[in-house]
Amino acid sequence: MKTVSLSGSPRVNVGKKGAANLRKNGSVPSVVYGGKEQIHFSILENEAKKIVFTPNVYLIELDVDGKKLNVILQETQIHPVTDRILHLDFLEVSEETPFKTSLPVKLEGFSRGVRNGGKLTQNFRKLRVFGLAKDMPDAISIDISPIKIGEKIRVTDLNVSSLSFLDPENAVVVGVQTARAVIEDEEEDEASEVAEGEAGDASSEAKKDEEAKKDE
Repeated sequence: MKTVSLSGSPRVNVGKKGAANLRKNGSVPSVVYGGKEQIHFSILENEAKKIVFTPNVYLIELDVDGKKLNVILQETQIHPVTDRILHLDFLEVSEETPFKTSLPVKLEGFSRGVRNGGKLTQNFRKLRVFGLAKDMPDAISIDISPIKIGEKIRVTDLNVSSLSFLDPENAVVVGVQTARAVIEDEEEDEASEVAEGEAGDASSEAKKDEEAKKDE
């Protein structure tokens, strides 16, 4: 798992008014839990954006007024209109204690089924996992090269050493669907063209018969 460093400032006032003042001054109220005590602090909004608006998941080396902790981002509150970060929740982690987090899914290769005209569908951008920090990869890598049309990769098909997957085992992570709708549309168009052609031939034959009778 990728590691970044982050510095925070202790919060004196932990109420709503104090949080509003922090946001007004360009900081994000935050809290760390999971250790011996909760730690309330704030970080600069520009620094918060680096760990929030990214597909990456980080192990964060947090320094709050000289107190250093290893944490991961657990929950983010974002304003529904302005997209400003309102609050961050961090979980303190240790080398001995496993924890839950969500890791990004990284697809590798070019599917055989897509080369043959199929459509690639990815249902999970992240997968929930449980394990130790040392066993957490940057992402869950999946080789999609051998997937044919109609085939799928489910959570139960994944195997990452020392990690447990928490999403339903039967859930489809990625697959290749047949372009059936396109094929059926093409077949219907061809059938229509054939029918029109047959109708045109029949009409032409009828006209020839009528002209032959007139000549007689």
